[in-house]
Amino acid sequence: MEYRFGIDLGGTKIELIALDETGATRECRRVPTPQGNYEKTIISIAEMIKAAETKIGPACSSRPPSIGIGIPGNISPATGLIKNANSTCLIGKPLEQDLQQALGRPVRIANDADCFTLSEAVDGNGSEARIVFGIILGTGVGGGLAINKSIVRGPNAITGEWGHNSLPWPGEDERPGPKCYCGHFGCIETFLSGPGLVRGANNNKGNYDDALEVVKDAAEGNPIAHAALQHYTERLAKALASVINVIDPEVIVLGGGLSNIQSLYEDVPALWNDFVFSDSVATQLLPPKHGDSSGVRGAAWLWPSQRFSPTGLAKGSG
Repeated sequence: MEYRFGIDLGGTKIELIALDETGATRECRRVPTPQGNYEKTIISIAEMIKAAETKIGPACSSRPPSIGIGIPGNISPATGLIKNANSTCLIGKPLEQDLQQALGRPVRIANDADCFTLSEAVDGNGSEARIVFGIILGTGVGGGLAINKSIVRGPNAITGEWGHNSLPWPGEDERPGPKCYCGHFGCIETFLSGPGLVRGANNNKGNYDDALEVVKDAAEGNPIAHAALQHYTERLAKALASVINVIDPEVIVLGGGLSNIQSLYEDVPALWNDFVFSDSVATQLLPPKHGDSSGVRGAAWLWPSQRFSPTGLAKGSG
């Protein structure tokens, strides 16, 4: 039996999943992320893996599981160190080398949005598509691109970072836009993140602290919340239309906390037709099949396998 482990290293939790050859989950663990402590983060990951291997038993001893890790950042091709990480204690650290030393085996590390996209492309709601664009709508806005069930990685390790493009086709009230942490103004992330939705409501005399409160009030007919959600939907349609114009994916899968807004799946495609450079738009906008577990499953998929072959996936892919 061959096992593959996936780790989702988040800002508040570290999650582990163990998949067997059929794609079934055989073990799942979660622990709090040691806040701001890089060394303890390495130790926590190593302890989780050891505990999971012990529970699974002899199969892990005879054939050590592959280990993939999703992080809120990327490895810089120039330095080999972590860059662009929301968990700032990771920035500038040789995470890959330190984990390999702690675990005594190779690991593969990818951006968490890439892992989410890979999961949905391999055996999720994009499994029948050749080109899949996955996006995360949460505290930030991230994205990943998969072609033929493999993640696309460019030379700068920023493939899919659509959140740091400017909002396309902006209105007068959207210029220059809010300042983004990246230093620019009017990034898509400043409008389409959870804080962006809250800002949009509060700029119209709302009093919100949480994006889900805005969504709830919009469903109950609150005019301020409804207007904010409508503007959010229009902006998402424009932003995704620009993605379609460049990549032309068959499927776009939404992830993150705001992917639970059910109205988006009908309203956004109805609006993006006006901005896509085509007489018709066949791209589908879908929720994640694996929900909150999609990212950690995608981390497990970072290693290819000659034996692991769920329905629709040729052996050796991944």
